[in-house]
Formats: sequence, C-alpha cells, structure tokens
Amino acid sequence: MRKGDQTRQEIIRKAAPIFNQKGYSGTALSDLMRATGLEKGGIYRHFESKQELARDAFDHAWKLAMDTRFDGTQEIPNTVDRVIQVVRNFRDRRVGLVPGGCPLLNTAIDSDHSNPQLRTKARQALSSWLDRLRSIVEEGQGRGEVRPDVDSAKLATLIASTLEGSSMVGRLQRSDEPLDLACRHLEEHLETKVRARKSKADEEKL
Repeated sequence: MRKGDQTRQEIIRKAAPIFNQKGYSGTALSDLMRATGLEKGGIYRHFESKQELARDAFDHAWKLAMDTRFDGTQEIPNTVDRVIQVVRNFRDRRVGLVPGGCPLLNTAIDSDHSNPQLRTKARQALSSWLDRLRSIVEEGQGRGEVRPDVDSAKLATLIASTLEGSSMVGRLQRSDEPLDLACRHLEEHLETKVRARKSKADEEKL
C-alpha cells in the first residue's frame, strides 16, 4: 500500500470514532484535526470534503461491526445455531468495535432528516445486514434445517430490529438488560418457531 493510501486509511480509522460518537453535525474540523494530528490541509489532501470522510468512516465502522457479528459462524454446521451465534455475537462481542455503539443505529438517527447521503449509506448497510441474515435462513431451508414455512425476509427483519431496538433502549437506560432480554427472546423464537424438527420416522432411523 502506498504511503498516501496508508495515511488515508489512518485518517479514516481515527475519524470513525468521532463521527460515531458525535454524529456528522456534531463533529467539528478541530475534532478531526486533534484525532488525526493533521492540519486542515493535511486532511483535505486526502478527502474532497467532510462528507466524503464521514462516508468512508461509516464504511469502516460498519465493516468492523459486520465482521464481528458473523465472526465464528461459518464453522457452525447447523444453520439455526449459526443464526443464534450471530445474535449472541451482537450482545457479547463489542471489543474491537468502533467506540460509540452501533454505527448503523447512530448514523440512521443522526442523518434521518439532515444528511441524505449518510442516510443512503445507512439504508445500504441495513440492506446488507438483512440480506446476509436472509441468505443464511434460506440456505437452512434448502438443507432442511429451517422450517419451510418461515419467511426469511420477515425473520431477518425481526432479528435486526429486535437487536438494534433493544440496543437503543439499553443505551438510554444505561443497562444491558434490554439487550439480554431481546437475545433470550430471539433464541427461544429460533428454537421453537424456526428450527426444523425431525419427523418421528426420521428419528427412528437414527
């Protein structure tokens, strides 16, 4: 990687927590200069605008979040167990994430009416989150591990909205209980309403 590219990535890495914690409007150029150790010209040598830096910072934060949420799931053979692990990762694996909480939730709220470009980024991120969950569920249906009557799109929306929503409530209450309750609810739902059960004939063959 060229030195210029390395510097650009380092700026993104250092700027991501600022945007994730303060939002686009709340992030001042002085905040970015302090975090990166660069003057205004040094930052804008690599980015055309604050908007471009904010978009790239969001992409960086979101990639870390997605990688963490799906970490270790590929090695799990059963599809429903993989989805349960995604739920648990959301709750348990926060080390290494960009400080400030979920970048999707933060950016969606921050950009709702004031920043259409970042709102588009948040919508695309949500789509990637839902698409990945839906793909896992549909793979499980093809393997007979997920009940055929399960609507994969609705299940993906249920999981994402339950996790993101409980995370927001927990932050407001400064408590882990809402997210713990949400995870337990989702695990029970996945076990009782999603996991395919072997027929009596199949069990007798084992």
